[in-house]
Amino acid sequence: MANVVLEFKANAGDSEPQNRPVLILGQQSNLQLITWSQIKGKLEPVVTKEVWQAALSALNPNPTDSCPLYLNQAVVAALPSRVSRHNSPSSAHFVSRLVRSCLPGGNTRCIVMVCERPDVFASSCAIARAFPIFSRRSTSSRRAEKKHVSVEFLIVGQDKTPLDSAFVSFQCLSHAADGVRLAARIVDTPCNEMNTDTFLDEVQAVGRDLGITPLIIRGEELKQKGFGGIYGVGKAAEHPPALAVLSHTPDGATQTIAWVGKGIVYDTGGLSIKGKTTMPGMKRDCGGAAAILGAFKATIKQGFKDNLHAVFCLAENSVGPIATRPDDIHTLYSGKTVEINNTDAEGRLVLADGVVYASKDLSADIILDMATLTGAQGISTGKYHAAVMTNNEVWEAACMRAGRSSGDLAHPLVYCPELHFSEFTSAMADMKNSVADRENAQSSCAGLFIGSHLGFDWPGVWVHVDIASPVHAGERATGFGVALLMALFGQASDDSMLNKVSPLGATNNTTEEQEERDCKRRRLV
Repeated sequence: MANVVLEFKANAGDSEPQNRPVLILGQQSNLQLITWSQIKGKLEPVVTKEVWQAALSALNPNPTDSCPLYLNQAVVAALPSRVSRHNSPSSAHFVSRLVRSCLPGGNTRCIVMVCERPDVFASSCAIARAFPIFSRRSTSSRRAEKKHVSVEFLIVGQDKTPLDSAFVSFQCLSHAADGVRLAARIVDTPCNEMNTDTFLDEVQAVGRDLGITPLIIRGEELKQKGFGGIYGVGKAAEHPPALAVLSHTPDGATQTIAWVGKGIVYDTGGLSIKGKTTMPGMKRDCGGAAAILGAFKATIKQGFKDNLHAVFCLAENSVGPIATRPDDIHTLYSGKTVEINNTDAEGRLVLADGVVYASKDLSADIILDMATLTGAQGISTGKYHAAVMTNNEVWEAACMRAGRSSGDLAHPLVYCPELHFSEFTSAMADMKNSVADRENAQSSCAGLFIGSHLGFDWPGVWVHVDIASPVHAGERATGFGVALLMALFGQASDDSMLNKVSPLGATNNTTEEQEERDCKRRRLV
């Protein structure tokens, strides 16, 4: 998988399965809508029309099913027939699973995705998740040749016109897929390689690609400038903590948006150290920053009309002689003091500095922070849905709709600071950094800690996205968050596809026709 090159094409061309193995994928009812003439060039002569029709009749998705058409070189696979209202109509998670399990082997392969037009973006990102990049297997170095996977879309539904450059930028699909795979690669890379220095290299590489010089504040300079959260978390590590910023400021911008990412390259828990069973996997604690880097690169390459800043809060939460102790009190960039009662609640400290920097120094109107913040997120919204908290009801609904249109699902957390923020009461400082009662909406409280440094009366839009569980599936990173950000802010993009998947733009997917389609698609058996 590490050597795979993904190519999205209007037409992948015809080829016999022996020369180019093929996976044909879609909802069963959609597969039955395509004609034999549309597909025969990728199956003949070894697969006949009769075999194709028999395979479609044999499929029994519950939730998925597959059928070999010719040995292990041609396969047809069916997605779930129905999904619920909190799922994506694209069945994105099942797309990824079927591609991983059913795509035939070979150096040159083809995926034919059969779907409705609104599901193209989500399906593309789902396919990208099936091809992780990072690997340190010794055998992979001996198989350095590139493998090519071509992806073609066959469109069904009310608008059956083929995809072409007039409707959809295949470059947009490629950029989104590259962003997903970049984020997943960073998250998969262990800390002996992906330390704060290396993460800064990744930020600088994206900056060079986009013609942007990043702003970097690191080490003792963080302390001098008042970033007590980032500095306090990362000061004990070999590689110093940092705040890095990539800024896109086009002429004519009417608003300023900041994405703030938690980039804890490894989380031991600090002196409140994690146990031997809970520490493995903590290389993934940079998932929020990784997603923002991947999304920023893809978004800017597609053209973005507003000011967009990507803020990376980078640190390794390590143990050492100068590590932060429980009972220490730090002054954060907001000027507020925090009594540390749990050094393993470190993400909120670095993000508090990041969001306040976005407000004070970048004058952002809209601030979104993304983080693998709490283990409780998986309890609150599960393995597949990010947990969203925001001070704005419209944006709460928009996040859910963007999740469904992108495949990066999201669901709201309770936002009620007047009932929950008292969990952080301190006799010594403005607040503690961890709750008094761990059974009282932990994920909500963690988000409120971040928001409190902006101020609960802050007039702008603040969105907090906790992706602790969906950032990985098993032992592999998913690149979660890239598609969500691209869809959520798609109204400011120059790309027509992102305009259409955005829940906030003038041309969005909230027409009666779209709502009727989604309702039918989500009607459970």
